[in-house]
Amino acid sequence: MTTPRPCSIAATLAVVGEKYALLVLREVFLGVRRFDRIARNTGAPRDVLTARLRRLVEAGVLEKVPYSERPRRYEYVPTDAGLELQSVLLTLMAWGDRHLSEHPPTVLVHECGEELRPAVVCAGCGGAATPDSLSAQVEAPGWTVSGPVGDNA
Repeated sequence: MTTPRPCSIAATLAVVGEKYALLVLREVFLGVRRFDRIARNTGAPRDVLTARLRRLVEAGVLEKVPYSERPRRYEYVPTDAGLELQSVLLTLMAWGDRHLSEHPPTVLVHECGEELRPAVVCAGCGGAATPDSLSAQVEAPGWTVSGPVGDNA
């Protein structure tokens, strides 16, 4: 068996790479933070939703915060790490709006009053990150862009 490429994408997908995990985050970012409403809006089976929420809390993406003592009930709020995932969801949403939908089901409006159009830009120069503007510098020991060092396949 071969060892797969060390990859932050793979590690991230281990936390949020399941459909309902991303839909939970969508709801939390829209301000829906209680279990029953998240279940309703995502369509997730309750047992699956319970498992996804537990995983997101364990991974430090969400925090379970009590909002009622009697009966004891919780809501889910994003941590700082969770908030950093919002741009990922915005980019996925924009791609889906462009390629999978005739009319976007939800439009996000920025505080300036304009419709949000997410873009990935370089923090150094502000230039757009396009396939032609990027090059990979592999930092994982024993790996090159094309694969493991010494792999001639």
